[in-house]
Amino acid sequence: MLAQLDSAAVLGIDAFLVHVQVDAGPGDAKFTVVGLPDTAVREAGERVRTAIRNSQYKFPHSVRMVVNLAPADVRKEGPGFDLPMALAIMMATGQIDTRDAGNFVVVGELSLDGSVRPVSGVLPIALDARACGKTAILVPHENVMEAAVVDGLDVYPVSNLAEAAVIFSHPEERAPHRGGADWSPESVVFDMDMAEVKGQEQVKRALEVAAAGGHNMLMVGPPGSGKTLIARRLPTILPPLTLSEALDITKIYSIAGMLPGDGGLMRQRPFRAPHHTISSAGLVGGGSIPRPGEISLAHHGVLFLDEFPEFDRRTLEVLRQPMEDGLVTISRAAANLTYPARLQLISSMNPCPCGYRGDMARACTCTPPQVAKYQARISGPILDRLDIHIEVPRLRHDELLSTRQGEASASVRERITRARAIQQQRFTHTPILNNAQMRPKDMKQFCPLSEDVQSLLRTAIDQLHLSARAYDRILKLARTIADLDASESLAIPHIAEAIQYRTLDRGMMRA
Repeated sequence: MLAQLDSAAVLGIDAFLVHVQVDAGPGDAKFTVVGLPDTAVREAGERVRTAIRNSQYKFPHSVRMVVNLAPADVRKEGPGFDLPMALAIMMATGQIDTRDAGNFVVVGELSLDGSVRPVSGVLPIALDARACGKTAILVPHENVMEAAVVDGLDVYPVSNLAEAAVIFSHPEERAPHRGGADWSPESVVFDMDMAEVKGQEQVKRALEVAAAGGHNMLMVGPPGSGKTLIARRLPTILPPLTLSEALDITKIYSIAGMLPGDGGLMRQRPFRAPHHTISSAGLVGGGSIPRPGEISLAHHGVLFLDEFPEFDRRTLEVLRQPMEDGLVTISRAAANLTYPARLQLISSMNPCPCGYRGDMARACTCTPPQVAKYQARISGPILDRLDIHIEVPRLRHDELLSTRQGEASASVRERITRARAIQQQRFTHTPILNNAQMRPKDMKQFCPLSEDVQSLLRTAIDQLHLSARAYDRILKLARTIADLDASESLAIPHIAEAIQYRTLDRGMMRA
């Protein structure tokens, strides 16, 4: 007897339906899975056979069982096909009813005792199920909140195969979880605040400009000056996530199997801080079974690279495409996968190998060749893509001992949200989200320069030997500073402040 039901698989960050077809017929007792399965899928035979038997159902021993996963030209990976295979076998052998099979998408891994284990990628699977006209989805109990994010879909969580068989045969006997996102980003509570940062007013201002325009930033300063402390508070001043952004982030974390415990929508912008020993594949994604890397895990959030020059230079160079295009493309023999990577890069570094060049409290022990070699670990093209270079000096003792609180994240976030609203209105009907993404034609339209502003820029270009890309960065920064001032035009103070944020163009650091 032939039976069919629908499951799904993930390719990149999207899912596609997989038709699980089972034929139980005469022949040598054998269990065969076809349709380009990987090792985990091929091993499903023993898991399914044992789980059916331990769930008090029958697995026929004198029947040739053939399982086909269509379409057959796309590789099927992971254990998520266990549950749909088991249910299709039970349908083919007449042990459960098949009248509602066409409405369902089924995913889940089976243990030998018949219990259902969670799988990754349930959110994109649920979104694809709804897009394909399905009305219900059967998922492991631990994945229920993830699937319930999708509106218009009946979600049936199951803990074991026997429960799944009952629901699949008689869904009317169990009330489903109704899909729909409980969206309230304003209620997000952070466990840190900008008010906790002592001193460093110029650096905090630079961080505000970076947040307002989506600009990448490099902080240069001695150990203990507060670079990491400041960077970790950037998510607290960024605008709240939109529902669309939250869905994008949750999809990526669902595929990576890294959703938080409740499994629902992610409400905070991600902050990723990989160690400098990370490989290129760990940063951009990939592997034998491609998975999102740290760049994609920071989508719509912050990627913080501490000790920037300590990263392998080849690893840093792979940042160039994502920083420009907001995408990561992973090429494999079978397919090309594209992951989103619209992130904000915040990096930090010491001014020299010992860390104390230019420090007023401790003398630097590095020789000029050592300093030059250390600074050369970051290529010019990467530095040009960092809009803001800011020096972070050591705090004075009176700043350390001060009990005065700085400005709270909430009030800074209000200014940034207003500036982002101006940009959103400016870039209506374009793919651009913020000033950092402006193209040359956009800068020509939205960054008009008066004669006195042009004169200041000519002087800066001549004296600082700015590259064309650095010039563009200054204009983008000035546009953001003007937006924070709610100014239509770019004035000399906006340009002057933007130039001050190009420390590396003015000479690396104080000697």
